[in-house]
Amino acid sequence: MDATSGPQSDAPGLAGLEPPSAAAAPYRVLARKYRPKDFDDLIGQGAMVRTLANAFSANRIPQAWMLTGVRGVGKTTTARILARGLNYVRDGHPDTGPTIHMPELGRHCQAIMESRHMDVLEMDAASHTGVDDIRAIVDGIRYSPVSARYKVYIVDEVHMLSTNAFNAFLKTLEEPPPHAKFVFATTEIRKVPVTILSRCQRFDLRRVEADVLSAHLSKICAAEGVEAEAEALAAITRAAEGSVRDALSLLDQAIAHGAGLVGSASVRDMLGLADRGRIVDLFEAAMRGDIPACFSELRSQYESGADPAVVMSDLAGFTHLVTRLKLVPEAAAADPTLSEAERVRGGDFARRLSIRVLSRTWQILLKAIPEVQAAARPLAAAEMALVRLAYAADLPTPDEALRRLKADALDAAPAPHPTAPEMAPGRPPLALASGGGPRTAHVAMVSTPRPEAGAVPAVARATAPEGPRLTRFEDVIAMAEARRDIGLKMALERSVHLVRFEEGHIEFRLADGGRQSIANDLARALDTWTGRRWIVALSKEAGEATVEARTRVALEARHQDAAAHPLVREVLSRFPGAQIVDVRDKAVEAPVAPAPSGDAETEGDEP
Repeated sequence: MDATSGPQSDAPGLAGLEPPSAAAAPYRVLARKYRPKDFDDLIGQGAMVRTLANAFSANRIPQAWMLTGVRGVGKTTTARILARGLNYVRDGHPDTGPTIHMPELGRHCQAIMESRHMDVLEMDAASHTGVDDIRAIVDGIRYSPVSARYKVYIVDEVHMLSTNAFNAFLKTLEEPPPHAKFVFATTEIRKVPVTILSRCQRFDLRRVEADVLSAHLSKICAAEGVEAEAEALAAITRAAEGSVRDALSLLDQAIAHGAGLVGSASVRDMLGLADRGRIVDLFEAAMRGDIPACFSELRSQYESGADPAVVMSDLAGFTHLVTRLKLVPEAAAADPTLSEAERVRGGDFARRLSIRVLSRTWQILLKAIPEVQAAARPLAAAEMALVRLAYAADLPTPDEALRRLKADALDAAPAPHPTAPEMAPGRPPLALASGGGPRTAHVAMVSTPRPEAGAVPAVARATAPEGPRLTRFEDVIAMAEARRDIGLKMALERSVHLVRFEEGHIEFRLADGGRQSIANDLARALDTWTGRRWIVALSKEAGEATVEARTRVALEARHQDAAAHPLVREVLSRFPGAQIVDVRDKAVEAPVAPAPSGDAETEGDEP
């Protein structure tokens, strides 16, 4: 600076934008500058506005409102608009009472909007949580308002109040003076006691829909004289997740990042997002099973600044989009936040991919996202997730694998022998032919009836005309153990009081605390294991003791019998502290030798 140039401004400037003058007013962020002043400016909350309009028109105004919703949907703004409406009066006009129609600023409006009106008291419950803070409200509420019609208390983040503070509020909130109104706002409605909620009229503010929010951002850009691309606004809308304040904060940041131009590339760089078209390219490579192309595209996006976890999340989002385009194409295609590449290429994938493939892709990506977020090397974790996805993409679904096996078997199987044994009723006849070496067998199904709902499909059935015979309930338990269905085996032993057992029909009473799905699980398992239809029903009859209880009683009896044996008594007397831990039948261990009735095994020497 020299004597002739005068003072130089050190205020920051952006290329393409005029630097602020020394006398310019302090900058206000867009979220504050464009905060709604009345209900006509409030977007996305039509149901609440309609209810409040009817209540004010009918003079059915409650003593307290509870406003809840996610951040940035207008809770505090609505509270201030309510305070304006309750105290709205224009100079030179007759007082018509509370109203939500405010065509111009009233006598108290400016002070209320700037949070400086004496009769509209705002309290942040996050920093005023105790009984003393509520006592100050209770003590001051008895006095009439100074200049306005009502005293309005706005309590933000009310869920942060302590239990004692809530209790101190109860009486005043239930029967406040006629000149007092309360407006509560919270993002955690479940933390507010029911006793408080029952004294308030509750409104759940919704997330603002994508098309409404995108149009709102476009309107603000026009008012600010900022050029914005539609794809950039769509990206900001997606990132905001229905929050108007988040969207305006991101738009503010995008204007500064792009030096007055909100472009899709600058927004992607700012948010760490990948190009939506490149996400579709990555999805296509994964569905082709082209791992080198997947790795190349992922690394290219990573070097461009994309976060691997965000890439995985965007892949999952595109999978969801393709699924919606397949199931509800009209509704999905009408989404204004979609790019043209997503709409066109997503529709092409929806026609080519099955629901099973899309569901499997969704499950893989859903598990991959937290893995990538928690990994020390996110890029490596994302690459391994793409490997799983690429290898699973061309795997056949179970029904496709079954059709292929049937086709291969029909090609390899000879004509059925005319003297083939008669099959069981309701089962398809089978033909077995060997081929491809002594260890290879192909099973062909000559006719396949449509499986019943809930039946488990089998790739191949045994050549015998009937499955295993189960003549006792213990045979069912043994079959569950042989099939390694340990959960079902333990449930049958512990939770089933058998009432009636016939081959093909079981009735039992479920023990207290038993799994309610045992009957259905057992019926499905028996249908699969035996190839016959079983009826499994619950009964209210008492039934037998559970297998576990009978086994325990039998074991105790065997221990008592063994302890009564003279030789065992002698061993126990000679070895103090010895105990019988097991009783085994000698016939099981050595079937050739003569088997005595029982033998006892102790912790000491064998008798």
